Amino acid sequence: MAGTKGEGRVDGRVARGNETRALILKRAVDLASVEGLEGLSLGRLAGELKLSKSGVFALFGSKEDLQLATVRAAVEVYVRHVVRPAAELPPGVGRLWHLCLNWLAYSRDRVFPGGCFFYGAAAEFDAREGKVHDALAAARADWRAYVEETVREGQAAGEIDAGTDAAQLGFELLAFLEMANAESVLHDESGSYDRAATALLTRLRAATTDPSLLPDAP
Repeated sequence: MAGTKGEGRVDGRVARGNETRALILKRAVDLASVEGLEGLSLGRLAGELKLSKSGVFALFGSKEDLQLATVRAAVEVYVRHVVRPAAELPPGVGRLWHLCLNWLAYSRDRVFPGGCFFYGAAAEFDAREGKVHDALAAARADWRAYVEETVREGQAAGEIDAGTDAAQLGFELLAFLEMANAESVLHDESGSYDRAATALLTRLRAATTDPSLLPDAP
């Protein structure tokens, strides 16, 4: 019985530690999306969340560890809002279209207060070296590869023209998305999302084997 009680106390501490870590990372991703990853500090997060500094330092040993954990947390949020809902649809041009719509909603609805977390973080670290740069580069490469794979799946399903260059189409779609995010965040407006949706739909209708698979207008 004594061993069981001891294990229960350990499990309770682990659960509380996981809850505290999740709380810190939720605030960290929000802050970093507005002020950048360099704006994060363990002391600031402890103060804002009314946590002990020693407890926060025990969870994240350094600023770099905090930054890396923040990037990983942002990836999880991104996948939940953008990737997973589209993945539930069958392969084809419809899945690609809804993937783009999910991204526009993710940015427009400010899932992260500063717009797309990865657009801002990549601009902050693109010319640097180190683990944080590498983590961000890997996240963006994974996203780009996923979009290209979604194009190729659409080709295999016969809904996207077989002669379409998947990498080129993916590049163009991402450019429309990121331009909408940049314009909206910079000018505090939402019209860029409508323009991006129109551009995306026009490009996809040109690439599909059957335009009736897509709406006539966004």
